[in-house]
Amino acid sequence: MQGNEPIIAIVGRPNVGKSTLFNRLAQKRRSIIHPQAGITRDRLYEIVNWVGKSFVLIDTGGFIPESDGKIETAIREQVKLAIEEADLTLFLLDMKDGVMQMDREIAGMLRVSGKPVLAVVNKCDDETREHNAVEFYELGFGEPYPISALNGRRIGDLLDTILEKTPKPALSEKEETVDLRLAIVGMPNVGKSSIANALTGEQKSIVTDIPGTTRDAIDTMVKYFGERILLIDTAGLRKKSAISDNIEFYAMLRAESAIERSNTVAVVIDAAKGFTRQDANIVRYVIDQKRGMIVLLNKWDLVEKSTNTLIEFQRDLIDEFREIEHYPVLAISALTKQRINKIFDVAREVRENRKKRVTTSELNAFFQKVIDKTPPPAMMGKYIRIKYVTQVKADPPVFAFFCNEPRLVKEDYQRFLENQIRKGFGFQGVPLTVSFRKK
Repeated sequence: MQGNEPIIAIVGRPNVGKSTLFNRLAQKRRSIIHPQAGITRDRLYEIVNWVGKSFVLIDTGGFIPESDGKIETAIREQVKLAIEEADLTLFLLDMKDGVMQMDREIAGMLRVSGKPVLAVVNKCDDETREHNAVEFYELGFGEPYPISALNGRRIGDLLDTILEKTPKPALSEKEETVDLRLAIVGMPNVGKSSIANALTGEQKSIVTDIPGTTRDAIDTMVKYFGERILLIDTAGLRKKSAISDNIEFYAMLRAESAIERSNTVAVVIDAAKGFTRQDANIVRYVIDQKRGMIVLLNKWDLVEKSTNTLIEFQRDLIDEFREIEHYPVLAISALTKQRINKIFDVAREVRENRKKRVTTSELNAFFQKVIDKTPPPAMMGKYIRIKYVTQVKADPPVFAFFCNEPRLVKEDYQRFLENQIRKGFGFQGVPLTVSFRKK
């Protein structure tokens, strides 16, 4: 994602073409149905780009237990989850079947939600079937929108309509004027809410509450030693579903939304459980989005400790995810308030590192010695000569190395130069971008 994209959910009873529409809108041929109850995260959603704008598309198809007796219950739970998260719901219907009883049941749930709904009638392969779509008026969502997901009929018009109904929200004026926008993210039950409460309640004055763009979240403006900090909390996850895949998926969506609105991220890990695959997904996403990052090992009070416990824990983290060695790790306890007061201090240091700019003269004086000692290896019989380096951007930092053969610089040498930047100039807690350009 590139910003705070709207979330669009496709809902409907089985076999109306939800997966076909999902694939058509996402412009990818993907298998959505999974034999297990629940849906694997990478098969449930996609980022859709259309005329320079984008949105998150959720397919609720495939969440069908094999037992026929559980179908309606599963559909109802699935629709509830989608409605809760979505900014706009595409209620997909089947022209060939007409209005079915389960369509009416889903329509009732959608009306109660009060959320925007677009009734989309699938399998309208020609104008005659389009005209017959008027029978779906009875569901109460205005004029039905006829399409054919299979052959692409009126899909472009549908995408235009989706964008019209979901304008992309901008940062509020208060958000734009705050230098540190700190998101607290992590998987369910790691203690995000407790950490947020501790941060807003200890030696700080709450300036105002700002309704968050994420469901059930409240952004809090905090004044900390005279500095205004926007705390973006994703702790509002309250799901009744027992399907862990769905819980984790929606938690990840919320985390992504918070990350995109922040410039610094505190990733919370349950120290008692250790570093999980889901934790790694969030850390990777933060780094890919070039946000500043600190890692919080919460529930440290529950960990049996010896003299080197933290050092060993950090070593294990780095073994699991090598890049974490470049980011500060704090062992905390929201329950006992252990080291809670350090979170804002470390976050401010990371924020300053993300804005840091190194002069071209400093960079070239430093790298002249580095490159003389460890020059790039020759490739295809050609010697690579790096002429000079400059920082072309800050917040986040981007460095450009100008050389005669930029395409021949190997990835491991690129990582070597990135590590040298960190050794020479710091940048702890900040992802760096290193590029090579022709000179």
